[in-house]
Amino acid sequence: MNTSNKPTLFSLFLVMAKIGAFTIGGGYAMILIIEKELVSRGWISEEEFPDLIALSQAAPGLLAVNISIFAGFRMKGIPGAIVATLGSCIAPFLIILAIAICFSDYADNPTVQKIFMGMRPAVVALIAVPVINMAKKGVKNWWQWAIAVAALALVAFLNVSPVYVLVTVIVLSLILTHVIEKRKGDSV
Repeated sequence: MNTSNKPTLFSLFLVMAKIGAFTIGGGYAMILIIEKELVSRGWISEEEFPDLIALSQAAPGLLAVNISIFAGFRMKGIPGAIVATLGSCIAPFLIILAIAICFSDYADNPTVQKIFMGMRPAVVALIAVPVINMAKKGVKNWWQWAIAVAALALVAFLNVSPVYVLVTVIVLSLILTHVIEKRKGDSV
């Protein structure tokens, strides 16, 4: 990370508040705008971003909050984690509060339901784009694509728990790394 591009706590708060306020769908739908905002400012590198997402997914809790915590910590330590998290959560909290107050009487209104139904395809696209971008950046060879496709098939079509898939891939990676290291040691 270029230290000359380190944000101030205030600028970090403002950027995360902007992300929180203008991202519909939360979680995965936020990934694209978070990447654009943080990488374009030089606060997080393109190479670091997929790792940030993987770490955020692995941690318990909401993805958007985890991303804010880890990104803020990466940039400004504990104060950055706190400020980034508050920034990303305040606007959505206030928006949801306003919706709950104003629209609770209209939840069964057919027009309101049609509006939310109309937003679903856009949210799907907002989720799909960062997934495709991460696949392009992170999956470099045929065996990585094979693992990605197998994991997708197991989770999406065969209803295998993602936990089992991740544990299996971790164990296989450890075994493969051990075998490779052992062969390198034997050949030296």
